[in-house]
Amino acid sequence: MIPRYILPALLTFWAGSLCLLLSIPCVAEERDYQDQLQPVLPKETPEALKSFQVADGFQIELAAAEPNVVDPVAMAFDADGRLFVIEMRGYSEDDGEILGRVRLLEDIDDDGTYEKSTVFADGFSWPTAICCTREGILVGAAPDIFWLKDSDGDGKADERRVVFTGFNKSNVQGLLNTFQWGLNNRIHGVTSSSGGNVQSVTDGDVAGKPIPLRGRDFSIDPLTMDIVAISGGGQHGMSMNSWGEKFTCSNSDHLQQIVFEDHYLARNPYLSVPSVRRSIAQDGPQAEVYRTSRVEAWRVIRTKLRAAKVVPGVVEGGGRPAGYFTGATGVTVFRGDAWPKQFQGLAIIGDVGSNLIHRKKLIDQGVVYQGKRIDEGEEFVSSSDIWFRPVQYANAPDGSLYVADMYREVIEHPKSLPPMIKKHLDLTNGRDRGRIYRIIGNNIQRRATPRLTQIPTDELVSFLDHPNAWHRETAARIIYERQDTSVLPLLETITTEASMPEGRIMAISALAGLQGLSSDVLRSAMQDEHPRVRQHAIRLSEPLLPTSLELQQHLTSITDDASVHVRFQLAFSAGYLPTENKVSVLKQLAISDGANPIFRVAIQSSLATSAGQLLAELATHGDAPKELLSSLARQIGKQQRPGDVATLTRLLSNLTSNHPELFELIVTHLDATPGSSLARQMANATQGESEAVIQRMVDQAKLTLSNRDTPIGARVGAIDVLPFGKFDAATFEELLEPSQPLVIQEAALQAMRRFKDPQVATLIVARWPSMAPGLRAKATHLLSSRATWVSVLLDAINEQTIRPADVDISQLAELKPILSAEQGQQIDLLLNRPSRSDRAEIIKTYRSTLTMDGNKDRGRKVFEKQCTACHQLNGEGYPIGPNLAAMKNRGAEAILVNILNPNAEVNPQYMNYICLTHDGRTVSGVITNETATSITLVQADNKSETILRIDIDQLQSTGVSLMPEGLEKVINPQAMSDLLNYISQSQ
Repeated sequence: MIPRYILPALLTFWAGSLCLLLSIPCVAEERDYQDQLQPVLPKETPEALKSFQVADGFQIELAAAEPNVVDPVAMAFDADGRLFVIEMRGYSEDDGEILGRVRLLEDIDDDGTYEKSTVFADGFSWPTAICCTREGILVGAAPDIFWLKDSDGDGKADERRVVFTGFNKSNVQGLLNTFQWGLNNRIHGVTSSSGGNVQSVTDGDVAGKPIPLRGRDFSIDPLTMDIVAISGGGQHGMSMNSWGEKFTCSNSDHLQQIVFEDHYLARNPYLSVPSVRRSIAQDGPQAEVYRTSRVEAWRVIRTKLRAAKVVPGVVEGGGRPAGYFTGATGVTVFRGDAWPKQFQGLAIIGDVGSNLIHRKKLIDQGVVYQGKRIDEGEEFVSSSDIWFRPVQYANAPDGSLYVADMYREVIEHPKSLPPMIKKHLDLTNGRDRGRIYRIIGNNIQRRATPRLTQIPTDELVSFLDHPNAWHRETAARIIYERQDTSVLPLLETITTEASMPEGRIMAISALAGLQGLSSDVLRSAMQDEHPRVRQHAIRLSEPLLPTSLELQQHLTSITDDASVHVRFQLAFSAGYLPTENKVSVLKQLAISDGANPIFRVAIQSSLATSAGQLLAELATHGDAPKELLSSLARQIGKQQRPGDVATLTRLLSNLTSNHPELFELIVTHLDATPGSSLARQMANATQGESEAVIQRMVDQAKLTLSNRDTPIGARVGAIDVLPFGKFDAATFEELLEPSQPLVIQEAALQAMRRFKDPQVATLIVARWPSMAPGLRAKATHLLSSRATWVSVLLDAINEQTIRPADVDISQLAELKPILSAEQGQQIDLLLNRPSRSDRAEIIKTYRSTLTMDGNKDRGRKVFEKQCTACHQLNGEGYPIGPNLAAMKNRGAEAILVNILNPNAEVNPQYMNYICLTHDGRTVSGVITNETATSITLVQADNKSETILRIDIDQLQSTGVSLMPEGLEKVINPQAMSDLLNYISQSQ
């Protein structure tokens, strides 16, 4: 498997339950294609420059090339403009040779060409990230982050130590990457999909509690080497705009925005957020791209072999192997001053397989942006040279955009190449080559590169207002690292006198880093003419809010600010205000912006306490959003803080007659179990009216259900109401009668999951004989959702009330980590899972399907029945598992192997997890999002559930894919041939 950021857009696929797992001998006749697979020669740099097609108004220039640099995958400028480059020479199969290194490039005459090259350090395993700090560098090479420094000035590191460890390497498509300086005076990094449990390393010893980074990124304080988890989740590439907003990308989702910061969400453990990221490309995640390079010869040959059925696989072209994003990489917001001003703030993303660089305009839509394509029918930069592999970008001291070109002949997963092709390809070809380019606007005069390390701190302050982002950020970093408090008066002056809002933001951020922010400076900044300055002043005021009366009063007075960004920040920062001020601010924001779900998250993040008081303030206000009231009621019911409960009881007693609809809304969303302490308190406070309301709702629902002439939608809605009351076996028994429409039976099973009553399992077992096969699968899932119900199911199987063949035992097997030893033994006896050798025999038996005549129409029916729960193709199904449209380019044999043996190797992205909640429920699925307070699991049929961490008793990986083993039991060889034919011929 190759690194994600050099994964070709042509044939990218997601490993996992459908990744290529076994090296199986090719069934085709061996043929020799040496004459057609002559190496494609690299272009020397003058010819390579001629191969580029660049958008009008721009030009591309060479900054460095081999032998001075090879295989560049990441780069960082130090304070004097020297360029440190990560060289990943061990790509793609030679990690064990430890070939990675750091190169130091120097432009001695400052003409834009780096003529001096020194190996700064070597001996790294697949290094992927770098940044400059404290006169040294940090290098990310999983599982470690290293600190390196050249103390004697010879251009080589003589200090080297591990400072963090614990990053995973399970998926080389998802290694830690992209270190960037942030406005909060910390270095931000991307964890990527491999995740990790990261610890600090001091004097060679691992110290501190591991920080779980699955689904989250991290930031580092360079002075203290403190590391914390932050929001993230992209794969390779992350960048911030001038306002500190963060953007990232993933393989098939080329532009995303991180909307919520983890430290805000962490304040309220009762707040669940399905995702902190938003896909923002106007033309969709896998947008069209327009390459100018020809398709590689080996790819053409492989397509011909597949078309002739010499090797298994689809004819490329019918499956669109190119033409859209499948391997987005290196998203970078351009913030230099060597481009025309209208192009400031563009998002730059590469597609290395298509040899191009894409750009998008970020359109401010109010908190969340939209990325709009600029170049219609073409790209910002493309090359006809198939060796051009742009993997990463950097804003440079000269105001241009630097491009790291790994420059390789072949970038492809080795196992996707048939032996008769692979033997003629040198997958290391290019290990001795690499280029770094700069993209600059036409007619831009190059300026001298400053040596910021030689500039006194007081003079550095003026650089915070420089039009080039590199100058601003580098000056800010040095000011923070020097901790020279003598410049505080100068910084205070810049907060009002800087010519650009970016400069004023950098100044107040620098003051915060030196612990020199005063209430007066903040109040002044909160009145700045530019909304972004006001926004960051509010953010930076948070440490002072508990004690500064002036700031408290000011924040209370600006809830009607014209800028959505200011109000959004205020919704987060209000959480640090005293209760009275906090509730006042949040009430006004709820009325003005609470209809926006993104604002509702921000508001509720500030309500670790006082949810009851805000609910009471909003309850009688006609403009209060009902969704927020529902969320607050739900939090109060779960949190059960005495003050909130007391406030709520007083509120409900006043609402019973005056606002009956609101009364019903709040009571039903409290989610108070009948007979619970909270239900009794509400009943006492309302003279029994809360119980009466719920009972009336349930009674009305039963009445609706009793009339089978009632429209199906109304009956399904009535079923959703039943869990508000006690479990009524007679009602549900009727709903599960075979004469009921299937949708009614399915809705009944779904509603039954919300009860704890042991009668649920008893009823399911009793109704089992009359259930159709499809319904039995859902019933098994229901019985698997509580450990106590699993026992009833196992007993029924042992007593032969339920036949083992009628149950998907693999669902039960997933639960073994949280079940008793006795239950686990029962499942093992029932499972009788084929051994590894047995599965190899099954694959061998089914290999005959590769030469059978499959029927596409029949195959579609197999797909609809067996695959749509987790896979999407031709618009049918759910995109939970790997992308079959991409996977089909690997060929029918690869698909066959992975259908029959999905667990030989599992990408962490598709690993199945079991969550046991404190109330006894079990939820399984793939983790698609994590925050400090919640996780989101997605199950088959695209059903997702977000679970608060406070509700989790256990969370364990099953070690297997979401895709089950044993599909050979339901897909016979002819059906398998039909299925492969359908997938291969799909568009």
